[in-house]
Amino acid sequence: MRKIEFANEEYYHIFNRGVDKREIFLSSQEYERFILAMQLLNDKEGGLMIKWRDYKKANPTAKLESFLKRSFRKREPLVEIIAYCLNPNHYHFILKQIEDNGIERFMHKIGTSYTKYFNKKNKRSGVLFQGVFKSVHIDSNEYLLYLSAYVNKNNFIHRYNKNDDWSYSSLLDYLGKKKSGFLNMNAVLGQFKSINEYEEYLKNNALYMKEKKEMEEYLIEE
Repeated sequence: MRKIEFANEEYYHIFNRGVDKREIFLSSQEYERFILAMQLLNDKEGGLMIKWRDYKKANPTAKLESFLKRSFRKREPLVEIIAYCLNPNHYHFILKQIEDNGIERFMHKIGTSYTKYFNKKNKRSGVLFQGVFKSVHIDSNEYLLYLSAYVNKNNFIHRYNKNDDWSYSSLLDYLGKKKSGFLNMNAVLGQFKSINEYEEYLKNNALYMKEKKEMEEYLIEE
């Protein structure tokens, strides 16, 4: 039973990993499918994933942006996605709940949709994620900013990537190098004078987090 109760207009750190620490992303296609689900399943109603599938079949070269600009019903998001990072065997989100039970509904929809896709693609069955997703209430502005650095640079912190070019996170959006269109970055970036100032904040904190993690692993090994 989940101990935390999600409240509207509050921020939460959401994370989970593959069952038995297994990899949940084996190719770029799988990362992209998860991000697609993040965009199309963040809605009180369903059906957009199926509509996109049918639209894509009829228009093989179509981009998601053109599909979303079409005259659909007014969308009602469940959450605001502040930041995210997808790593080979786990993921992180910073979410703001904007509808009752929005986080639980959003994460359930993503987990179910992606597990079905992954299992079919890789000819496997059974659960993919390690139980119910984990969550922590972000109860201060300082914690929100700190976690934004942790999530945006999580791929670097875990030593998967040494550079700021990991495509499967919100990092490039925050650095102004990409415009995904589905993130609400103002809660974080609005507190900095410029992107360069935030980038400096990212580097300083991420380096500290990486060194701390390496030291913890060293002590465990000792």
